[in-house]
Amino acid sequence: MMSSDQIPAENETRPTIYLKDYQPPAFRIERVDLDFDLQEEGTRVTCRMVLQKLAADQDDLVLDGDAGLKLLSITLDGQPVAADRLHRQDETLRIKAVPDHFTLETVVEIEPQKNDRLEGLYRSGGQFCTQCEAEGFRNITFFLDRPDVMSIYHVRITADKALYPVLLSNGNLVETGDLANGRHFALWHDPFQKPSYLFALVAGDLDCLKDHFTTRSGRDVSLNIYARAHDLPKCRHAMESLKRAMRWDEEVYGLEYDLSIFNIVAVSDFNMGAMENKSLNIFNTKYVLADPEISTDDDFDHVEGVIAHEYFHNWTGNRITCRDWFQLSLKEGLTVFRDQEYSSDQGSRAIKRIQDVRILRAHQFAEDDGPMAHPVRPESYMEINNFYTVTVYNKGAELIRMMHRILGADGFHRGMDIYVQRHDGQAVTCDDFVAAMEDANGADLSHFALWYSQAGTPHLDVREDWDDKTKIYSLYFKQYINPTPGQSTKAALHIPILMGLIGPNGGEMAARLIEGDADQTEKGWLLHVKEAEAVYRFTDLAAKPVPSLLRQFSAPVQLSSPVDDGQKHFLVRHDQDEFSRWEACQDLMIDAILKGVSAISLQKPMPDVSELIESCAALLKDADRDPAFTAEILTMPSEAYIGQKMTPVAVDAIHEAHQYLKKALADGLASQWRDLYARLANKGPYELTAEHKARRALRSVALLYLCFGGDSDPALKHYQTADNMTDRLAALRILSHSDDDDLRERIFADFYNRLAHEPLAIDKWFAMQALSLRPDCLDRVKSLLRHDAFSLRNPNRLRALVGSFAAGNQLRFHDISGEGYRFLGKIVGEVDRFNPQTAARLILPLSTHKRFDPERSAMMTSVLRGLAANKDLSRDVYEILTKSISEE
Repeated sequence: MMSSDQIPAENETRPTIYLKDYQPPAFRIERVDLDFDLQEEGTRVTCRMVLQKLAADQDDLVLDGDAGLKLLSITLDGQPVAADRLHRQDETLRIKAVPDHFTLETVVEIEPQKNDRLEGLYRSGGQFCTQCEAEGFRNITFFLDRPDVMSIYHVRITADKALYPVLLSNGNLVETGDLANGRHFALWHDPFQKPSYLFALVAGDLDCLKDHFTTRSGRDVSLNIYARAHDLPKCRHAMESLKRAMRWDEEVYGLEYDLSIFNIVAVSDFNMGAMENKSLNIFNTKYVLADPEISTDDDFDHVEGVIAHEYFHNWTGNRITCRDWFQLSLKEGLTVFRDQEYSSDQGSRAIKRIQDVRILRAHQFAEDDGPMAHPVRPESYMEINNFYTVTVYNKGAELIRMMHRILGADGFHRGMDIYVQRHDGQAVTCDDFVAAMEDANGADLSHFALWYSQAGTPHLDVREDWDDKTKIYSLYFKQYINPTPGQSTKAALHIPILMGLIGPNGGEMAARLIEGDADQTEKGWLLHVKEAEAVYRFTDLAAKPVPSLLRQFSAPVQLSSPVDDGQKHFLVRHDQDEFSRWEACQDLMIDAILKGVSAISLQKPMPDVSELIESCAALLKDADRDPAFTAEILTMPSEAYIGQKMTPVAVDAIHEAHQYLKKALADGLASQWRDLYARLANKGPYELTAEHKARRALRSVALLYLCFGGDSDPALKHYQTADNMTDRLAALRILSHSDDDDLRERIFADFYNRLAHEPLAIDKWFAMQALSLRPDCLDRVKSLLRHDAFSLRNPNRLRALVGSFAAGNQLRFHDISGEGYRFLGKIVGEVDRFNPQTAARLILPLSTHKRFDPERSAMMTSVLRGLAANKDLSRDVYEILTKSISEE
């Protein structure tokens, strides 16, 4: 036996990891026995592994292990390992000359109570918790911490019974018992192989909401949600969501839960939204607690979606996992698609699609246009935590959706069946998934698979031609992708475009395709654009049609359409595809704002928007038919999204033009907003039903326009009479911009005093102030850093205040003074010292500096360079900084 001080150590900067360098593991771990002795001032972890050599030419075993692990002892087949056989270098421990089959035992000491990274095993809020994805397990013990090493785990947890009465890990509970000195233990066994990133442990003083679910084969599953006692009533919605998700996965995919117990734990300090650890899902409280007093209707939907997402991972992520981290979208893109489909089936498919596309365009398209642009399957990384991105998740889901559309629902489900049958219990690749789809359908998806390896958002320019003599209508497509870091040239992709042809009377026109690769479906024509340029010709048309292009957003592309403003107004009123109706209205709003920006720069009169007001008036007349859709279609695009439409971003002009259009819609439709607001008033107690949610959504939009002229009275009354968070927050959002200092202070004080005991509600309180358009917003944000309820070490609170300001308040963050940039740089520098993951996410708004004017860009770059000068910078932040600065 020996101490860690005797092991040679060398510190090296971790190199860039490349997909092309992947090598299979040299060892297999047949069994893992973990023993945790949880203590207040240190925890001892004993790890016993049975290993088998897979590579005949591999003499040494190299284990991953954080530099902070204190190695107390190490034995091989029961014998101490001599010091000259050990070499510790940075984050690895090399054991020289190991046999072909052996048992290795290490004993380490770690300090969870000092682990502010919230990665590995940490203690926060009086409880122990783990977060091991992607590479957190190496912070717990020495291990082969890679996803393609899958093992059977046996876990023993020992802790003080009074402080930690609940002891949880993966799998089945085997035994519990009391020990001397007020301690107790629990033994857990997971019968399914899993990689180390899916290991989980929780120990704390928690109450439990219990329920059960009977699978289609008759297995009774015990369902448990653990939370603080006062939070337990807020877990009922999550429990009902879980049961709906379990039933849906059986009915739609034939996938049944495989154990007799499924546990969820709500944790307040958590870097991620949730984690799908086998049978022990750990959730940020934000995505498991829901109650009308603290949660908006959107919060309820998010809880349901995330509960479903993590449960669906049981098969798409756990039973079948990633071979390496480059394949992250194998599990995440597929599971996001599955949770999107689940949510669509629970509510409105059209609205869910609109909401998902908003996220994709606002965040993923921006990522594709910046220094962190990468393919859905990246080629390299320095820090894998930086690649838990909207590209991997949301664009990855779009790739799955395109395959679903190309193959059809039946073909896709045949592919899923083969994928599960072929790869259950394995660590595989995105190529393996595509191969299953090909084999199930006799299809060749090799061209389509380029989507996985090519970064950037495709641009699709479309022009039309109508021959009045032959009655032939032609569409010409040209696709291109701008260069991205590391990829200067791009190949043409297989882009599926769902479209329809709308006749003069507003109905769908029948037509015959005489040129082009396409299929006719119930939803319209599905065009397969596979070359850089393609043409499609239709005949048997009585008149020139109006094309309804990219229905349901059938591909994640930037579309330049031949449809003019007049035709867009026509589509807003007549298109049968709701997404396309919404898209046409959004395009009209965007065009009006961009024309306003141009007018401001040229000092010309603002554009006439009377026709847009007329179209919106027609939508309001029909609002009762679908209030939820009307709310979506009349919600203006954000200033940040408008900013993506221009380079450089005209921050102040965008705001002025945005306000101009909002005022025009408010004034031009004033009587309709008043009538609508009154008609949608609550006529009874709060209900979480689709009808009531739709009414609240549209009434909130009406309130926004009613108050835009500066009249705060409707918002004040709305706030005072609210019996739920949806209505209360809708009013608070409006009042946050008020010039009436006394009114604003009174309302925010009332909100805080009313809900000070509810952390998730107070997160909203911080966020609303950070999103204020008032000139003193940054001063307010700085003062809130000193508030008793604020902590830099709580990721939710940090994201609510600093993240909302930097990523959600384009006007005030990008103030020409540069104070917003310097403020964010200071916060990132502080947070990076203890929580690199969160710091790396916070800094991303500064990485967009190339898109802004030279003055702003220079100030942003100066902040980035100042941070880069810190020699103790984490890999997480360093990678983003170097890529951002190299893009100058």
